[in-house]
Amino acid sequence: MNRNRHTPVLLTPALEHLQPRDGGTYIDATFGAGGYTRAILDAADCRVLAIDRDPSAVAGGAGRASAYAGRLTLRQGRFSELEEIARQCGLTQVDGVVFDLGVSSMQLDEPERGFSFQADGPLDMRMSREGPTAADLLNTLDEAELADILFHYGEERKARAIARAIVRARSQEPLTRTLQLARIVSQVLGGRRTEGRHPATRTFQALRIAVNDELGELAAGLACAERLLKPGGRLVVVTFHSLEDRIVKRFFAERAGKTAQVSRHLPRPAQTRAASFRIVNQRPVTPSKEEVAANPRARSAKLRAAERTEAPPWPLDPATLGVPAIAR
Repeated sequence: MNRNRHTPVLLTPALEHLQPRDGGTYIDATFGAGGYTRAILDAADCRVLAIDRDPSAVAGGAGRASAYAGRLTLRQGRFSELEEIARQCGLTQVDGVVFDLGVSSMQLDEPERGFSFQADGPLDMRMSREGPTAADLLNTLDEAELADILFHYGEERKARAIARAIVRARSQEPLTRTLQLARIVSQVLGGRRTEGRHPATRTFQALRIAVNDELGELAAGLACAERLLKPGGRLVVVTFHSLEDRIVKRFFAERAGKTAQVSRHLPRPAQTRAASFRIVNQRPVTPSKEEVAANPRARSAKLRAAERTEAPPWPLDPATLGVPAIAR
C-alpha cells in the first residue's frame, strides 16, 4: 500500500489553531497515514501520542515512529478509549488534541475494505476489522431498522424505498459485494446523481457510520479530549459531513456556555456549569479553491477549534449533541 497517496486536509490551518510548541504533548486521534502527526512533530520539539482504530494504519506508521524516536508513540484504539490509552502511556494532561474525521483515502482506495462503490469488494467497512460487517447488517436487520440507519446516518430521503429493495434483493441471494449494493441503490434512485455524487453515496456513508458507531465514538472522543486537555490546550476537529460537524458544533457551543438552542427537538442543556471551552473560530475554516482543486475529497471539510478553560469538564450527554439513538 502506498501511504503517500493520502493528502492531509486543512493541514496549515489545523497547525495554526493547534499551536504546537516546544516541550508540549499532543494527541493525534486519527493517525491515518501520519500527515498531521508528522506536521506537528516538525513544527515544534514536542511529543505526540498518535492513535488509530485501523491496525493497518498503526502497523504502517512503525517506520515513522522510529524516525521520531522518543517523540512519537503509536497505539491502536477507538476515540472512546482515548483517555485510557493516554493514561497507559503516562499522560494525564496534554496541550492539544486533533481529530481528522472520516474514512481515509487509503481505506477508500482499497476495494477489499469495502468502503467504496467505485470498485468491487466485500461489504466489510470495519475500521478496526472487528465486529459485525456491513454485510451482516444488510442481511440480518429488518426493513425498519435498515431504513432508520439510512435516514439518520445517511440523511437519505429515499431510505424506506432503499431498505425495501435491500430486503427484497437479499431474499434472492445474500448481499456480499459493494457493487451489488450500489446497483440496488442506483435502481431505486433511477441512477440520478446529486451534486455530482454517486446515488449510493449516502447509503454507503450510513452503513459505514453504523458499522463503526462513528457518531457515538466522536461524542465520546470529544469528551475524553475535554478531560485530558490542560487549561489553554487546544482541541481541533476536521469534519467531512454535516452529521459530524453538527455534533462538534453543539459540543463546543454547549461547553462554551452558548445559550442558543440548535434544535427545538433536542433537550435544552443546563447552563449552570462554568464554560469549559472558549471557541477559537466562530465560523468553521473551509478549504481554499486551490486545495479542493488539488484534492477533491477536501471539498466538504470544515475545521472547528476551541481552547480549554480552567473549569471542570462537563458530563457527556450524547442526546444534547444530536447523536441519533438507533436501536439495533
